[in-house]
Amino acid sequence: MAQRYKISNLLKLFLILLAAALLLSAGSASAIAAPRQGEELLLDTYQRSMAKLKTNSFGLPLIVESVERDDSVQVDVYGIFDYQFNSVVNALKVPANWCEIVSLHPNIKACTYRELPGDWLLTFYPGKKEYQPPEDKRQVIYHYRVINQQPGYLDIILRSDAGPFGTKDHRMRFEALPLDGGKTFVHVSYSYRDSVALRLAAKIYFATLGRGKTGFTVTGTDRSGNPVYIGGPRGALERSAVRYYLAIQTVMNTLRSPEESRFSMRISQWFDLTALYRKQLFDLDKKDYLAAKTKEHKNQVTLQRRLEPGIR
Repeated sequence: MAQRYKISNLLKLFLILLAAALLLSAGSASAIAAPRQGEELLLDTYQRSMAKLKTNSFGLPLIVESVERDDSVQVDVYGIFDYQFNSVVNALKVPANWCEIVSLHPNIKACTYRELPGDWLLTFYPGKKEYQPPEDKRQVIYHYRVINQQPGYLDIILRSDAGPFGTKDHRMRFEALPLDGGKTFVHVSYSYRDSVALRLAAKIYFATLGRGKTGFTVTGTDRSGNPVYIGGPRGALERSAVRYYLAIQTVMNTLRSPEESRFSMRISQWFDLTALYRKQLFDLDKKDYLAAKTKEHKNQVTLQRRLEPGIR
């Protein structure tokens, strides 16, 4: 029994670290598409998904897709922002803004950014959902790069060859293209490869402590006709991906707000958006979430100031 819960606790820690990865991998787990090919693929996805975006059950123009293979899990989130493409580009091509995005996630205790010669590094500090000071031993570091920026297409990649607990090939990706009416179609995705030990731990955890946690993909209906949602690693990554999608939307919503009130507006708006999906995304009461994030943001500011001499 002790060994069983040791394994489940190991997986819970992994999921915390995995939550640090948000957001974004190639639409497939293969190599990065050529610039023009990536734009064409995203446009084709939008054209095929127009009806689904209008009729989905989320209450937002949002599609969540995921797939689990022998040694990998991948999540893709597609949606529409009511913002002009140029506004989205100007916000998301700035590495510092990604720290404002990911730190809205309850498991991210802080985020810092720094520039090296020819490279940007983003460091996420994952932890528990409740307040927790950032810990150096749990850093997750990604190489940030704008792969392609054109008048009609944006492609951003975050990459880590090795992740926690033997995971490999972490690929996070954000794509966007302009739509008529001053709107923007966006793609947020993430994929990684895991290990045999992690897959065993995952089976134990999701059969015990994590059996009530669900994602967004509907796998069927119960005897009462209610939807049954995906669980397991796919469900876990779907939850994190949607949290990050809503975090990007929240940051966009508050960009024009006064700087001194921007953070407090963001944590309040993000909580309200995620509260719409209580079954999947509820973890803390709003009061507890706001209190934790306020303290964690102060820690993040302190960490970033320590790096400022190295930032250009």
